[in-house]
Amino acid sequence: MKVGRKHYRSIWFDTETRRVRIIDQRWLPHEFRIADLVTRSDFVTAIADMWVRGAPLIGATAAHAIAEDMKRDPSDSNLDAAWEELHATRPTAINLRWALDGMRALLRPLPEAERAAAAHRRALEICDDDVEINRNIGLHGLETIRRIASRKKPGEAVNILTHCNAGWIATVDWGTATSPMYHAHEAGIAIHVWVDETRPRNQGAQLTAWELGAHGIPHRLVVDNAGGHLMQRGQVDMVIVGTDRTTARGDVCNKIGTYLKALAAHDNGVPFYVALPSPTIDWSVHDGIAEIPIEERHEREVTHVQGRLDDGRIAAVQISPEGTEAGNPAFDVTPARLVTGLITERGVCRASSEGLAALFPECAA
Repeated sequence: MKVGRKHYRSIWFDTETRRVRIIDQRWLPHEFRIADLVTRSDFVTAIADMWVRGAPLIGATAAHAIAEDMKRDPSDSNLDAAWEELHATRPTAINLRWALDGMRALLRPLPEAERAAAAHRRALEICDDDVEINRNIGLHGLETIRRIASRKKPGEAVNILTHCNAGWIATVDWGTATSPMYHAHEAGIAIHVWVDETRPRNQGAQLTAWELGAHGIPHRLVVDNAGGHLMQRGQVDMVIVGTDRTTARGDVCNKIGTYLKALAAHDNGVPFYVALPSPTIDWSVHDGIAEIPIEERHEREVTHVQGRLDDGRIAAVQISPEGTEAGNPAFDVTPARLVTGLITERGVCRASSEGLAALFPECAA
């Protein structure tokens, strides 16, 4: 996707500086900053403190972290230490473990002298694969939007509600939930997107709205609790969200508040779709509510809000009474029974063991 008129990925290896570079998402939408990640500590901080976020991007960042670490020390002990430290940063997003497991499995059999080059190649492959996966998610999701558009009056927009940010800035490029929107817009289908603010970190307000605006897609920002009201009044034709981990039977773990949107959609007969790349499927987990660890983040994310002040400065302000404690579960689980369909790079399927197995028989086995 483009920022201004220049194409960017959310993470890339700069061939001139020989460094991994990222878009530092902490400052969006008010400032566009690029950061270099050099040491393992840089990568750990970037993932844990959400300079990068979104399951696919976290996985890609972890792969680059291993690759850079192998340049300094390709030993088995260092590989294991890097795996442990990076894995501890964000326990819910399965792409992190997927990328780390894959890198370790690739490197362990190799002589130490070959590990750095092999890790670098694989990190670049993971990024390129993510772009293509998300492009195909968009093409399959486009057909779902096209079917809904065919039932609308000529020129009437398809109203889509999305939660959090599952856009290109949460992946390497294209995004998951946003990819069908971008493809529909480019195909000339009129769409309008309701953007949940997505407390507590406001990824919808700060990132999704920024993305859609830059791409020229009509959208409107709403508070998190407005979704049910809009559905009751027929102002939402479909919901598309992303996911940080999907179980083998189709339960979906995503940003806190997703479950409530699914309940409202179910009650009002609104199709509820989840866009996911296959690395986000955890084939070892079946009961999402019982088995997926839910990250509990710092209470400051709830008690404070970051934004731009009237004088132009970016600052965090406290919105709660002094001394008030806050809980901050970062994710919730939407049971498969509430999901209309899963949009993957291989097609759209039912949120069920059978549906996923039909698209990914080699993984289900």
